[in-house]
Amino acid sequence: MGSVKTQRIVEALEHHGVKPTANRIVVYEALAASYRPMSLAELEQKIMTIDKSGIFRSLCTFRESHLLHVIEDGGEGVRYELCHSHDHHQHDDMHVHFHCERCGRTFCIDNTPIPIVELPEGYQMTSANYVVKGICPECVGK
Repeated sequence: MGSVKTQRIVEALEHHGVKPTANRIVVYEALAASYRPMSLAELEQKIMTIDKSGIFRSLCTFRESHLLHVIEDGGEGVRYELCHSHDHHQHDDMHVHFHCERCGRTFCIDNTPIPIVELPEGYQMTSANYVVKGICPECVGK
């Protein structure tokens, strides 16, 4: 029988309608263990047992099931982070991100919601990507 941590991951995946395969459990665990959004390359370095295409397929499945956010940070590409949402139809935890222009890392700024944007009639927002750029505290101290 699996560990309590694995069982929680399985429950989270199933709650979002995602079949808990071995690869998906490993990718979810890597994202959950990270303290910040990760790029595909960072996940590939962290997960040595799954190839890039296998990781990417899991990320696509998670995205379709509203299990993760895709953040375009203005850097080399996109980064991924797990949603804290409990709704498998939409994201309800959109928040601000900070991209350090010196080290290239992107951080969640939790509890700082994205400002409300009033769109013209007929437009419907499905997501928002709010990134603040600057220098992170670790790089300022160097």
